[in-house]
Amino acid sequence: MSTEFDYFGDPRFGKLLDLVLQLSTELHVDRQRLRALEQLLVRRDVLGPGDLDGFTADADGQAVLDRERDLLLTRLMRILTEQGPAEHPLRDQWEAALSGKSG
Repeated sequence: MSTEFDYFGDPRFGKLLDLVLQLSTELHVDRQRLRALEQLLVRRDVLGPGDLDGFTADADGQAVLDRERDLLLTRLMRILTEQGPAEHPLRDQWEAALSGKSG
């Protein structure tokens, strides 16, 4: 961790802050998209107001939801456990994604 971004004097606190910021970003984006999608579906009479609140997934749908949850938790835990500069969380995944797109 560079000292330029070492606001707390302990890199573990920096990693915790990174985790909180990542969670906050994910939560904000997901909530905005979910609200927009629900409003569109209600506006087009695909759903009634409040239908989403009573939704229960079938087995296949639940497996997808569980897998997505596990992937999110893996990414978040990586922020806490990775080595290297804290100002670049998930750099390995980012670089792998970029190299996969260019090839």
